[in-house]
This record gives sequence, C-alpha cells and structure tokens, in this order.
Amino acid sequence: QVQLVESGGGLVQPGGSLRLSCAASGSTFSIYTMGWYRQAPGKGRELVATINSDGRTNYADSVKGRFTISRDNAKNTVYLQMISLKPEDTAVYYCNANRWSGINLSNYWGQGTQVTVSS
Repeated sequence: QVQLVESGGGLVQPGGSLRLSCAASGSTFSIYTMGWYRQAPGKGRELVATINSDGRTNYADSVKGRFTISRDNAKNTVYLQMISLKPEDTAVYYCNANRWSGINLSNYWGQGTQVTVSS
C-alpha cells in the first residue's frame, strides 16, 4: 500500500507560480511511476505530468515549458513546479503512484489539492 498526501495548492494570480508536493508512504517509492493529474469543474481528470523510476518525464502539451515534475527518492516526495500560471490551470491536482509488476497494476491516488488561478 502507498498513501499519498498532496500539499502546496492555493490561490495565485495569473502569471504566478506554485510548487505542489506529494509525500508518499512506504519504502518502495523509487520503483513507482509518479504523476500529477488535474480535474477542472465539469471536466474529466487529465494527465499533467509523469516521472518514471528512471527519471524520464512526460508532460501534457498544455503545460510544456511551464510545469516541471521532479522527484526526491530520499524524501519519498514528488514535486510539480508550476510557473506562468493561467486561469485555465485552475483545477484540483491529484498525485498518482503506479507500478506494473508484470502481473498486476498497483495504482494509488492522493486526496487532491486545489489550485486556483485568478486575479
């Protein structure tokens, strides 16, 4: 089992920055692919960024060049640095941990943290 706790959300003006953190329980954090997803009101949950156990990253086109995902395996934490925020980035941001063992998929979600971009 992996428990994920997000923090760092809040209200920010357009053009501003925020850094989200996701702290994970468990001693096997380093083998999980970690990701950030978001869900805006009235919309489905969408991928924002992922980072796998080798450190390779993947981003949604809408956030490329503005968001950076990183991980600190010593601290069991994944981060999402967000700059040049836009009103359309407003959403609940969820942390995800997943791992395919070759037999089954382990998939975990945090409770979410609200990000609101507004003047």
